[in-house]
Amino acid sequence: MKTLIPSAKTLVRQWHVIDADGAILGRIATQAASILMGKTKPIYTPYIDTGDHVVVINAEKVVLTGAKERDKMYRHHSGYPGGLKEKSAARMRAERPVRMVELAVAGMLPKNKLGKQMVTKLKVYAGPKHPHQAQQPVALAPQQ
Repeated sequence: MKTLIPSAKTLVRQWHVIDADGAILGRIATQAASILMGKTKPIYTPYIDTGDHVVVINAEKVVLTGAKERDKMYRHHSGYPGGLKEKSAARMRAERPVRMVELAVAGMLPKNKLGKQMVTKLKVYAGPKHPHQAQQPVALAPQQ
């Protein structure tokens, strides 16, 4: 008996929609990361991208628990001395709510070329509309 190794020709990628309205950010991110990696499929292989596409809608209505809205900081550095930039979660939600979800999901994917390939299958939209109806996405209930 031979072990089945999935290939690009045999993979069938589906599309999933997650509605983030009133859902917790971390719960959505873990659900999306599992689908993007392909861990929900029986053909999951750690070194092959077997995951599906994920569309997250209503990113502006995602919920942060506790005092994270005030205390959580998003940081990046320009590379120059004194170039540390910080934004609170409340300011990030006001300016770029889509980026909050993208960063949460990307942080749960592998930190290598395969992870960068997986994150390209993630589409996040601030409002309830998305342009992927032609792909016939399956609606998923967010985890509680």
